[in-house]
Amino acid sequence: MADIKYEIVQKIGVLSTSASGWAKELNLVSWNDRDPKYDLRDWSSENKQMGKGVTLSREELKALRDLLIGIEL
Repeated sequence: MADIKYEIVQKIGVLSTSASGWAKELNLVSWNDRDPKYDLRDWSSENKQMGKGVTLSREELKALRDLLIGIEL
């Protein structure tokens, strides 16, 4: 499998941290030198390893925000 190149352009926030030190983070990430997208996934400390996640465009993030505002928690 080819290496995946990434650059965390902006750290937006941490949603949670597990006992092992991995953190679920929302970041703006550039994957393989492409335009940055919003990315939600688990990261090891110092962001050396990553878990599975979801990458969203600005429009998709806005749609998700609107959906979350509309639900009762």
